[in-house]
Amino acid sequence: MTNSERTEMIDAEAVLWSAGAADRVGRPLLLILHGFGSHEGDLFSLAPHLPLQPVLAALRAPLAAGAGWAWFPISEPGNPDTDAIDAAARGVLDWLDAQDVQPSSVGVLGFSQGGAMALQLLRLAPERFSFAVQLSGFVGSGEREGDARLAELAPPVFWGRGTADPVIPASAVDRTQAWLPSHSQLTERIYEGMPHSISQAELGDIVAFLREQYAA
Repeated sequence: MTNSERTEMIDAEAVLWSAGAADRVGRPLLLILHGFGSHEGDLFSLAPHLPLQPVLAALRAPLAAGAGWAWFPISEPGNPDTDAIDAAARGVLDWLDAQDVQPSSVGVLGFSQGGAMALQLLRLAPERFSFAVQLSGFVGSGEREGDARLAELAPPVFWGRGTADPVIPASAVDRTQAWLPSHSQLTERIYEGMPHSISQAELGDIVAFLREQYAA
């Protein structure tokens, strides 16, 4: 197997679900992807605030990182190795394919590294995902095979970030700001003074965006 074909497998036993298998039939799925050094329980804590229509599945990233987990190594902040982020995204796609109960649609919500993963999933499988919520993250560099098709489909994407985020470099923000408008139906929100986190104001905007997606 070459580096470009590598897949980082998802631990199916570590997934946190908001519903049992019997209650997932015929329902949309919202994937929840945490940030670097965190874990599947982190963003799952948002569940009580989110719309009830989708089943939530919070995945654990495949690589150990301190006391938590990572989707890909940090070599250059905001500019991950293409093979590494693709390998992680392929692992999520394989996990989706392996589900006994296939959802009626799939959306994805990710924070930081998880936000980068959300966009990479759209790029690798543009037909697979209805929308993405990208929080304090960025798009990977370079071109992917699915970019042209993604530009045609232009799925809804929510991108939220704070002006006081010390983690994501300006180069990654600039790259994302140049890329997203031509590859999505973009809802961009910038929060004054917000660090690398999710504020109450942003949570309200996320919920409003998700309600719009599920209203259809």
